[in-house]
Amino acid sequence: MKALDELTFDNRFARLGDAFSTHVLPEPLDEPRLVVASKAAMALLDLDPAVAQTPVFAELFGGHKLWAEAEPRAMVYSGHQFGGYTPQLGDGRGLLLGEVYNEAGEHWDLHLKGAGMTPYSRMGDGRAVLRSSIREFLASEALYALGIPTSRALCVIGSSTPVWREKQERGAMVLRLAHSHIRFGHFEYFYYTKKPEQQAELAEHVLNLHYPECREQPEPYLAMFREIVERNAEMIAKWQAYGFCHGVMNTDNMSILGITFDFGPFAFLDDFDAHFICNHSDHEGRYSFSNQVPIGQWNLSALAQALTPFISVDALKEALGLYLPLYQAHYLDLMRRRLGLTTAEDADQQLVERLLKLMQNSGVDYTLFFRRLGDESAALAVTRLRDDFVDMAGFDAWAEQYKARVARDGDDTQEQRRERMHAVNPLYILRNYLAQNAIAAAEAGDYSEVRRLHEVLSKPFEEQAGMEQYAQRPPDWGKHLEISCSS
Repeated sequence: MKALDELTFDNRFARLGDAFSTHVLPEPLDEPRLVVASKAAMALLDLDPAVAQTPVFAELFGGHKLWAEAEPRAMVYSGHQFGGYTPQLGDGRGLLLGEVYNEAGEHWDLHLKGAGMTPYSRMGDGRAVLRSSIREFLASEALYALGIPTSRALCVIGSSTPVWREKQERGAMVLRLAHSHIRFGHFEYFYYTKKPEQQAELAEHVLNLHYPECREQPEPYLAMFREIVERNAEMIAKWQAYGFCHGVMNTDNMSILGITFDFGPFAFLDDFDAHFICNHSDHEGRYSFSNQVPIGQWNLSALAQALTPFISVDALKEALGLYLPLYQAHYLDLMRRRLGLTTAEDADQQLVERLLKLMQNSGVDYTLFFRRLGDESAALAVTRLRDDFVDMAGFDAWAEQYKARVARDGDDTQEQRRERMHAVNPLYILRNYLAQNAIAAAEAGDYSEVRRLHEVLSKPFEEQAGMEQYAQRPPDWGKHLEISCSS
């Protein structure tokens, strides 16, 4: 295990030069203090978990100190925001401190969010508040534990620095990790500003460092785009299967690696609602839960437009045509497993759709339904879950179909069924009210609840003794929390 001064830097993106980013130093927070750290994320850098408790840890990730080898850069990019193109965005409150490679040879970006003003801050102050930093930390690590592709979060550093949003709050920084922080919007920026040389340099950078296997294909750029399409199809299938709503699927928030990225007004479904909107600023419901699938395709189309200098339009259209079939295959595979099925039948899609329609009309808790479905045999489980549905006759008809489908699936013991289903159906998810309880305690100076919730969510499929309160349906107030982009 390494100490903080033993990290090995290799700042590949910084070497692209000033056309791609601007050198900016982080603005230090007043009285930096550790709120929470992820041992699992620290392990990605081979860091000894004990270093999180040292003063230098809070100073480094609170903007007071910097490694000599670090080269902090604010990246420039653009993007489509709520469908409209914004010519220049960029890291308005984040800095790519540098790239570190671990003993396994993996490169990880160290990206500090809330580090102060940059040339791309526009009207903002470049700061992040404690609540948004805690939410991003918890979501990053919770999604990873669920098996959903995501950026990671190493720590949150709190402070006494005042920051104004709707009210005065305290500033904080979150250190996030990813193999790259390049977005769809990076390609859009150089395409729409008509800078073909820089766009080609960016494309080569991404191809060589993140999709080197595509070099072996006859058309490397096309192969790379197909891979991006597939990764996004799989990621969004997992969002839909686990009830995750991103909230702001702008193209500048879409990773070129196909990972969940830039957490803002996200939410997990409590009661199943296909039309759920988690961002109270999304008045038209562009980024509602059910719209995430077509918006994923829309965003990939925007990226495809930016790649037309390298790939023919016909080839791009053909690659885009893979998105929906790939999404449907990944989604149905996961939903079969969530239902405890090990084989495939043509009618499985209808079985899933009928269930979701019944859940939609009854306010059934999405996560707990699937967890309880695996607690017992199919016959006993549907009998116990029946009372959660308004349309009992409809549910009874579905239950008969489900029991028959399970019977055709094959013989296994109830213990095997439970083990298999509980391995894909979480007991604990990051519900908004749980995050809000942890945030309220942290804002009062008590970080124990943030740390406890992080620990629980790091093992979402395992029943944990004494943690029953984290597996409950939310109280009424917890179902109606409004989350904004500035959260």
